[in-house]
Amino acid sequence: MNLLHDIPLSALQFYLTAPYPCSYLPDRLARSQVATPSFMITTPVYSELVRRGFRRSGTFTYRPRCDDCRACVPVRVEVKSFAPKRTQRRAWQHHSGMIASLHELTDNEEYFTLYQRYQKARHRDGGMENDSREQYRNFLLQSHVDSILVEFREQDVLRMVSLIDILEDGLSSVYTFFDPDVAHSSFGTYNVLWQIELCRELQLDYLYLGYWIKESAKMAYKANFRPLQGLINGEWQPLSGQDNTP
Repeated sequence: MNLLHDIPLSALQFYLTAPYPCSYLPDRLARSQVATPSFMITTPVYSELVRRGFRRSGTFTYRPRCDDCRACVPVRVEVKSFAPKRTQRRAWQHHSGMIASLHELTDNEEYFTLYQRYQKARHRDGGMENDSREQYRNFLLQSHVDSILVEFREQDVLRMVSLIDILEDGLSSVYTFFDPDVAHSSFGTYNVLWQIELCRELQLDYLYLGYWIKESAKMAYKANFRPLQGLINGEWQPLSGQDNTP
């Protein structure tokens, strides 16, 4: 019998971090609510935490709890009702030659090299462009929940890597990095579409995409995958037609 499987959320402890610079909105301070201890946050517990707006970075499980800002909206795609737009169908066709394979969380020099290239090209000022191998491992390769690593290759060339958590009611897209030097690529769009298809294969209802921020250009792509639900005032509801709608 796995006693950790049935741990109630009341057994966890929650604390607020000190304010720190927001990564998405300039000149703002952010705070996070953190769930501990990390070893008690198994897949069933984490599934419930995600439904309440939490995410994880390595074994660090958190949700935004800023003093004067509620810009971060947890979002999830309703997989059964999703229908791709024309541009998304083009992205799917454009990258149809890539081969995906599923793996355990593995430290791999090829992955780390691609991760470094991606960070330096796409997030030069994001604070992760000079991550050490140890920081990379702690961020992507540490997990107490059911996680898989997916590699995408094109003619045996590594193009993209995704880390995905398998929850009770869906998949949680943790992080994706890809080859930044391929011209006219749509790797990010293709990747979300691929994860939606994996949800369908596993008969899961939702693809959790983390936080969407209306004022952040980095988050804009999430609004393109509809129908999209947001966790607003503690309830999951369609974002369409609301003041903070994408």
